Amino acid sequence: MIELRICIDVENLERALAFYTRALGLTPGRRKGDDWVELLGGTSPIDLLAQPAGSAPVPGIAAVRDYHRHWTPVHLDVTVRDLDAAVQRARDAGATLERGGLQTRPWGRMAVLADPFGHGLCLLEFHGAGYDALADS
Repeated sequence: MIELRICIDVENLERALAFYTRALGLTPGRRKGDDWVELLGGTSPIDLLAQPAGSAPVPGIAAVRDYHRHWTPVHLDVTVRDLDAAVQRARDAGATLERGGLQTRPWGRMAVLADPFGHGLCLLEFHGAGYDALADS
């Protein structure tokens, strides 16, 4: 079995640490100065990586890091037991609620948010069979 680690580039490590611990209830693990901190408490560790805005993620790629609201095909979905309370904690910690608020889906409810660094983040509250209600088999 592989171990999945989630890496999130952030402009300000202390601000990111405050956001993710307050919004999601994660706890700090290992740390390397002002460059990296590991967050624990989920099914996979999350590594917050301090990277300045405007820096290139990979040599030779024209795109640079931008911490305004942006879109990427990869984002975090976080399951919660009480969506209303989780959204309030996230907003109090600095998240922005998007798409007109909370949404009801066949599998439960969800909220689409952005963290303070522009990264998409969805909070999901499953009801009944959750995603299994959608499966063909």
